Amino acid sequence: MTDTTNYHFTQFSTPMGNFCLAVDPAGAVAATAFGEKGALRGRLRGASLVRNDRTTAAARKQVEAWFRGSRRDFSIELSPRGTPFQRRVWDALRRIPYGQTRSYGEVARMVGSSPRAVGGANAANPICLIVPCHRVVGSDGSLTGYAFGEDTKRRLLEIEAP
Repeated sequence: MTDTTNYHFTQFSTPMGNFCLAVDPAGAVAATAFGEKGALRGRLRGASLVRNDRTTAAARKQVEAWFRGSRRDFSIELSPRGTPFQRRVWDALRRIPYGQTRSYGEVARMVGSSPRAVGGANAANPICLIVPCHRVVGSDGSLTGYAFGEDTKRRLLEIEAP
């Protein structure tokens, strides 16, 4: 189903390449993506995207600060679209401390579910980096299941390494 909401977006360079983010009409972050506008549009189910660097400035500044190492978490409003279960998982991901990881099983215990269900919700997370799905790893510590590739996941975890 296509989203008919109009979102404002910005695209900017990071040490990991291009990064895009979109905010909803209220200014809350609805989606992020590594790459170009098309990657962002896919996370918003084909919604209309209008470039607006002014309305996205607060979120952009926080992401840029994270990449500089001067920010460890985010205080911007979020509006991810998802089921109540997915939102519970995404809330749990935001509680994983910077520089730490949790296995799918550990997150499943946090939300009272199964690792497989957590994996599905993690894969559906539309707000990468800010909702840190990169901090979820396999039970053996393997870097599995990241929408932007295992190399990107590894590099994000290296940024957060002590």
